[in-house]
Amino acid sequence: MNDRERADAVYEALLARAGERWVQPRKERTGRVLELLDDPQRTYRVVHITGTNGKTSTARIIESLVRAHGLRTGLFTSPHLERFTERIQIDGEPISDAAVADAWDEIEPFVGLVDAELAAAGEEPLTFFELLTVLAFVACADAPVDVLVLEVGMGGSWDSTNTADGDVAVFTPIDLDHADRLGDTIEKIAEVKAGIIKPGARVVSARQTPAAEAVLRRVAGAQDATVAFEGRDFALGDQKLAVGGQLITVRGLAGEYAEQYLPLYGRHQGQNAALAIAAVESLIGDASHAITDEVLTEGLQEATSPGRLQLVGIDPSVVVDAAHNPHGAASLALALRESFDFEEWGVVLGVLADKDAPGIVAQLAPVAAHVFATSPVSERAASPDDIADLAEAAGLRVTVHPGLSDAADAAREWAASAPKRGVVIAGSVVLAGEAVVLAESEDWKSGWSA
Repeated sequence: MNDRERADAVYEALLARAGERWVQPRKERTGRVLELLDDPQRTYRVVHITGTNGKTSTARIIESLVRAHGLRTGLFTSPHLERFTERIQIDGEPISDAAVADAWDEIEPFVGLVDAELAAAGEEPLTFFELLTVLAFVACADAPVDVLVLEVGMGGSWDSTNTADGDVAVFTPIDLDHADRLGDTIEKIAEVKAGIIKPGARVVSARQTPAAEAVLRRVAGAQDATVAFEGRDFALGDQKLAVGGQLITVRGLAGEYAEQYLPLYGRHQGQNAALAIAAVESLIGDASHAITDEVLTEGLQEATSPGRLQLVGIDPSVVVDAAHNPHGAASLALALRESFDFEEWGVVLGVLADKDAPGIVAQLAPVAAHVFATSPVSERAASPDDIADLAEAAGLRVTVHPGLSDAADAAREWAASAPKRGVVIAGSVVLAGEAVVLAESEDWKSGWSA
């Protein structure tokens, strides 16, 4: 069996477990496996990230900035766009097939043991995400990395990633999401997410609602952790459009950083970068040590965020964005207005059935000239007809397409038929991953051909 086949076998073993959406409020069982493996998650420093939107982009910018300091990095994010090895990165690259298979070989002897303990206690076996988290921790210890940038799977306090102790706890904006599991108010959700704050940690947070901010300040105080908030302690200043991204000015915790190039679109990405800078300042130094210009320039310029306002086609321009909830859709709509010079947008929209599709449509409606309703390849996908009904109710022109390929062809043809038109594909991380693969396979950057 070659290395790719070994890695694919690992993924199949994970998929045989209870799925990623199967979540119980428990981290102890992940901790039990890690204990048997001598706690690999304690062999490096950790930046732990939670929130509702912007986690992955912020994590990727933090990782790039830490790597620019000459440190070896690990990155654990979810979900993936194309292949599961994207979720675990070492020094900015997806983990190798050999490394992921070798890490699984270390873990596997203990999985049956812990499953047996769980069965004896009347509990469910280890899940997909619990074991994926262990896999990431072991792989990063084996690398070995100096710093792991770690994105929460869901919530915070009982998430399996919270078996690691974050030196820095990072909070992106907290909004209503996963209300059935995390709570039906922002305050309740913030309480769960605040569980990643460890004793003596440094906390940095994006702007929050007063209710969320109060929770974070209270928990940080109880843990004797320092806390810094966007707006008061650090902030995004000027933003200017630039080729392939933007120039941002940031007031950090330790210094001022003027007109730094960020190869990402949208005001929200500028805010994610400001949060990332504050997180790295907190990790690397103190209030008297700013990030050097050379390191900051390299770290920001190397930052990427696949599937987030990613330009995948030209002539016509096609942008892919994961925007899978109303908050993300609102950020996308604002970015389309501010970062691109188009008069009309065709929106290829596919949403999972457990997401707030009416809220997503409501946020995108003001920028959508035509909705191409479709469906991601997922058992959880909402039907294109249901999406079309929502778009029609919002007064939008809409057509229905059974799959992404058909919807994308129609949208690109529509955009190519008149000037000042662009296409955005949005509504689901699954759909975004399909779009990235389709754009590459059909070479959308060579332009439209009927």
